Amino acid sequence: MTLIKSISGIRGTIGGGVGDTLNPLDIVKFTTAFATFIQKNDNEHTGRIVVGRDARISGEMVRSIVCGTLIGVGYDVIDIGLATTPTTELAVQMSNADGGIIITASHNPKHWNALKLLNHHGEFLNKAEGEEVLRMAEAEEFNYAYVDNLGEYTLDESFTQRHVDHVLDLQLVDHKAVAERRFKVCVDAINSVGGIALPMLLDALDVEYTMLNGDANGHFAHNPEPLEKNLQGIMQEMRSGEYDLGIVVDPDVDRLAFISEDGTMFGEEYTLVAVADYILSHTPGNTVSNLSSTRALSDVTAKYGATYAAAAVGEVNVTTKMKEVGAVIGGEGNGGVIYPASHYGRDALVGIALFLTALAKRNLTPSQWRKTLPHYEMAKNRIDLTPSTDVDAILKQVKARFADQRVNDIDGVKIDFEDKWVHLRKSNTEPIIRVYSEAHTAAEAEEIARQIMDIIEQMQ
Repeated sequence: MTLIKSISGIRGTIGGGVGDTLNPLDIVKFTTAFATFIQKNDNEHTGRIVVGRDARISGEMVRSIVCGTLIGVGYDVIDIGLATTPTTELAVQMSNADGGIIITASHNPKHWNALKLLNHHGEFLNKAEGEEVLRMAEAEEFNYAYVDNLGEYTLDESFTQRHVDHVLDLQLVDHKAVAERRFKVCVDAINSVGGIALPMLLDALDVEYTMLNGDANGHFAHNPEPLEKNLQGIMQEMRSGEYDLGIVVDPDVDRLAFISEDGTMFGEEYTLVAVADYILSHTPGNTVSNLSSTRALSDVTAKYGATYAAAAVGEVNVTTKMKEVGAVIGGEGNGGVIYPASHYGRDALVGIALFLTALAKRNLTPSQWRKTLPHYEMAKNRIDLTPSTDVDAILKQVKARFADQRVNDIDGVKIDFEDKWVHLRKSNTEPIIRVYSEAHTAAEAEEIARQIMDIIEQMQ
C-alpha cells in the first residue's frame, strides 16, 4: 500500500493503515491544510471552493470527507459531481471560487485515488504553494469554524454542459465544418467521466459515435493509462473499417489519444503535435512541452518560424513556462493539450474539438495527417524503487557519466544525443524512476533506454 505526498497533492491506495494509504484521517488533514492555506493567501476571498471527482469506486467516500471538511473549515462547497479535471478547473473560474479540489488519481488503477489542488484561477498550485500546504498538513496548523460560521453545501451538475459550450465557442473550433464531414468515431471512455462528457461534446458537434466502456461506474475495463498496450479492444474495433477516428481518454479526461481509421495508433505523443500543427497554422506564437515529450513538437514549431521551449515535467511547470514565453499552444507528450485561448489546463475536450476541426478543414484521414508530421519513436520504461534506493545519487552519477553530451537537469537528467535522447526522473505519482527515450526507430529508442537502465542497475 502506498501514500505519496507531493506538491501536486496527495495520492495513494485505498485501504490499510494510517499514514501508509489514502485514508480518511489523511484526507481530512490535507483538505484542512489546503483550505487554511487558501484562507491565509487569497486576497479576493469569496468563501467558495469547487469539488469535482472522476468515477472511481472510492470517489464518493473521498468526496463526502472532503466536502464535510471544507464545510467544517467554514467554506461554502460547490460540488459539481462527476466531472472531468478540466471541467473542474473551468468551474473554479466560472464560479469565481477561491480554489478547487479534484478527486482523481488520473491514469492510476482503480484502487488509487488522489486530491489535486487548484488556485482561484483553476490552475494547479506552484511548487512553493504545494510545499506550504504539505508543511501545514504535517504541523496541523488548523482552526475549524464555530457552528454559526460553518460553510454551506451546493450541488451543481451543470458545469459539464457549460464546459462543452465553452469549447464550441473557441474561435478555431468549427462546428459547421465538423458536422459537414459527417464523422463516425469510436470512443473508449474507460468507465469514468469521459462516458458523461464525451457524448455531450460529440452530440454538440453532430458527430456520430459508438461508446466502449461508457458506463461511469469506476470499474475500469482495462489498465486506464491510454497506452497502446492497454487499447487492444478499441484498436480491434477500429480495424472493422467502420470509423473515421478512435478517441481514448484517461479516467479524468485530461489525457487524450487517437487511433487512426485503419486501427493503428496515431501516437499518444502526437496528440499535442497534431493540435499544435493546426493551431500554429492559424495563430503565430511559441510552443512548450515537458522534457519527456517528443522532439516532433520542436520540429513543427520551427516549420512555422516560432520558438519551442522545454519545461520540467508537471502541468504547473508547463503552464508557467507557457506564460513566460507567450506560448499559443503547449502541453505534455502523454496526450495532454493545453490551449491558453481556452484555459491553462490539459483538456481532452478541447483537444478533440480542435483535432476534428483540423481533419475536416484539411480533408484528411488521421493516417494521412500523421504521415505529414516528423517521425520519431519513443520508448517508455520504468525502474521500480526500493526503500533504500538513492535516486538523487543515481541521477548525479548518470549526469557525470554523460558530461560530454548535452545534459539538462532541471527535472531529473535528460541526455540529448545528436539523433536521440533519454530522460530519467523520479515520478511524482508512483514509486518509480521513469526512463523515457526517443529515436528515429523503436529499436534505437529501446536500445538507448536499456543501456542507461543497465548502468543504473550496476549502481544499485
